[in-house]
Amino acid sequence: MANTYPKLHNAMWPGLVGKGPDSEPPIDLDTMLDLTAKAEVDGVRFDGVDLFLADPHTSIDATDDDVARLADKIAAKRLAVGSVVAPVWPPVGGGSAMGSAAEREQFVTMVRKACRIARKLRDLGIRPSGVVRIDSATGVHDWSADPEGNTELIAQTFREACDVAEGYGEKLAAEGEICWGAMHSWKWMVRLLEAVERPQTIGFQADMAHTLLYTLGYNEPEHRILPKDFKWENREALNDALAALTHALRPWTIDFHVAQNDATVKGMGSHDKTGRHCQVNDPNGKLDVVHDAGYWLRDDRGQLTKAFRHICWDGCMFPNEVMLQQQTWNDVLGTMIKVRDAHGWN
Repeated sequence: MANTYPKLHNAMWPGLVGKGPDSEPPIDLDTMLDLTAKAEVDGVRFDGVDLFLADPHTSIDATDDDVARLADKIAAKRLAVGSVVAPVWPPVGGGSAMGSAAEREQFVTMVRKACRIARKLRDLGIRPSGVVRIDSATGVHDWSADPEGNTELIAQTFREACDVAEGYGEKLAAEGEICWGAMHSWKWMVRLLEAVERPQTIGFQADMAHTLLYTLGYNEPEHRILPKDFKWENREALNDALAALTHALRPWTIDFHVAQNDATVKGMGSHDKTGRHCQVNDPNGKLDVVHDAGYWLRDDRGQLTKAFRHICWDGCMFPNEVMLQQQTWNDVLGTMIKVRDAHGWN
């Protein structure tokens, strides 16, 4: 019998991230839902979607009636909702977690609004699992002016956000990505989570594309795990690096993105440097997606952690031409099924 857990979700935010006036037009939520719902491999479909709570997909100020209509729309596609992204960044109404008092208050406000929507979706029965995603919403350059002091300020903001999340029965997950201050290396990520001192409420969201870059020390060379003369043909060294990385971060991991990466970085908008997500079958991809997902889904002894009930594909920064092809999502789904076959359960 095929494994039924973890459930397989598709992220909706690739329709928005990197789109806009200086790029391609956004892809609307209805189109993203249709592409997800129509994907099928040997009779298996996606189980759900993870949402970005920002216009033009889902307004962070959506009313209860708006949320109910959203739930009906998604249910009609035979999909569930999982994790949701709080719009904590200044361009979408949030504020830096280490900014002024007003900016930090706005950060927490966005978390509160996101938790309200997340709780409403849960109460409506459409959201059986998932977290509210956050990050520090500040660049590495600004953070580096005072690493210790700024990290403590971010931790303080995160503690306030935890207070809010607990009031709604929600958990927060900080996404590890090299562009966010105090989250830009695996060691700083652990230090920040430890500084918050709320392990029951806040954890780590691992994205395979981003965490691969932790091993290369982008934005924090002293925390590099792979040797400087590393060659990608040396799979044994990469295995060792991924094992060391996940040993440190897996105990914190409460949400997981399957993704591919070509190990290059780019700057975009408020991102100092960020990883380049690749198509699942990109020949330049450096990850063995199915094998390497096991580092996050299994513990150091190879036993399943079952730490989360669903996993999500993240395809940020794909061109619209690629994203609007149904085969793109069939290919993604096929790989997600292989991940579940290898590391799932019933």
